[in-house]
Amino acid sequence: MRILFLSRWFPYPTDNGSKIRIFNLLKALSNEYEVALISFASEPVKPTSVAAMRNICSEVEFIPHRSFRTNSLHARLGFFSATPRSMIDTFNPEMACAVERIASHMQPDIVVASQIDMIPYALMVKNVKRVMEELELAVPYDAYVNEQRPSARLRRGMTWWKLQHYLRRTLSAFDLITVVSAREQALARRVVSSSPVQVVPNGADLQAMQRVQSIPQPGTLIYSGALSFYANYDAVHYFLAEIFPLILERAPATRFLVTGSTQGVDIEKLPSCPNVEFTGYLDDVWSTVANSWVSVVPLRLGGGTRLKVIESLGLGTPVVSTSKGVEGLDLRAGVDLLIADDPRSFADATLALLNNPAQRHHLSEEGRCAVVRYDWASIGDKLNELLADVSGARQPLTGAVEAR
Repeated sequence: MRILFLSRWFPYPTDNGSKIRIFNLLKALSNEYEVALISFASEPVKPTSVAAMRNICSEVEFIPHRSFRTNSLHARLGFFSATPRSMIDTFNPEMACAVERIASHMQPDIVVASQIDMIPYALMVKNVKRVMEELELAVPYDAYVNEQRPSARLRRGMTWWKLQHYLRRTLSAFDLITVVSAREQALARRVVSSSPVQVVPNGADLQAMQRVQSIPQPGTLIYSGALSFYANYDAVHYFLAEIFPLILERAPATRFLVTGSTQGVDIEKLPSCPNVEFTGYLDDVWSTVANSWVSVVPLRLGGGTRLKVIESLGLGTPVVSTSKGVEGLDLRAGVDLLIADDPRSFADATLALLNNPAQRHHLSEEGRCAVVRYDWASIGDKLNELLADVSGARQPLTGAVEAR
C-alpha cells in the first residue's frame, strides 16, 4: 500500500510535541507501507534532517510555511467567508503543486492529512482514501466557552462556528478521523458525524528510554517545552510568579531548569527568580529529564495530551502537574503522579517529593508502570491496522484505539 503523508510540521528534529508524534507515526507506517512525505517547514531544514526523513520515507519534500497574517487582504476578506480566515490566508499554491505532482506519479492508495492545515491539499487528490490525523478541537472550543468578555466571546463564537461548518463540509470526504484523547473524540463526533473517529494517543519510545542512564540530582526541578509555544510560556510564567517563590521559601537551594527553544521569546519579561536556568534546545533532553528530581507541569492552557508527562514518567522522573497538564491521559492522581491546581498545593506537592526520597522512588516506579500503555511501538501498530481497515486490506476493527 502507498501512503502520501501531508504534514503541517517537518518532523525532524523532533523538538516539539507535534513533530514527535508525526515522526513516530511515520516510522510505524514505513515499517508496513511505502510512505511519501510532503511537509511544511516553519524554519530552515538542514540536510541532515532531510536525510533522517529519507531513511524512513520513499520521497521527502518540504515547502516553507507562512504564518497566518491577521491583517492581510485574504484574512480581511475571510470575515465574509464561511471558511476560517486562517485557512484562507495560509493556503499555499506551492504546496498544492507539490501534492498534485507527487500524487500523479505515486498514485497513493491513502492520503493522510496531519492536522487541520493539510485538509485542502488532501482534498486535491482524487480517487483515494483519506485520513484526517490528529484533529484537535478542544483549544478553540474551550477558548469560546470559557471567554467571559461579551465582545471577545462573540468573536470566538464566530471562529468556532466557522470551524465546525468548515469541518462538516470537508471531512465528509474523509474515511477516518484520528484524535489523541477521548475528550477530543467526543468533540469530533459532535462536529463531524459523517466519518468514524478513532483515538490514537500520544506516546513515548519506552524501549529507548530504558537505556538512558541517570543519577537523579536532589533539589532539581525541570520543565521541558519550547517557550515559543504560548501554553508553555504561560506555564513557566505561572510557575515563576506564583509557585517557585513558595518552594524557595522552604528549600532555597532548589534549582529550576527550563528546556526547549527560547527563540523569539524575551525571557527577561518572565518573573525574576534565583536558581533558574534556561537551557535552550537540547539534543539529549531525555538525560536532563532523567537526572532531575521532579518534572513540574503547571499547564493551564492548550489541548491534546502532554508528551512531556508521558516522557517524564517513562524516564522515571516523578511528575507534579495541574489537572490541565494530564488532560486526556489515563493516570491516577496520587498513585502515578501528583496533581495540584493552586499555587500552594502545587508547591507543597513538589516539596514533598524534594524532601522525601522514598516517596520519590515509589512514585517513580508507579509512573513507569503506568505509561507502559503509551508506547509508540504499540500505538504505531494500531495506526497501521486502522489504515489497513481504511484501504479494505483486512476486516475493520471495532472500538476506539487504545494504547496497550
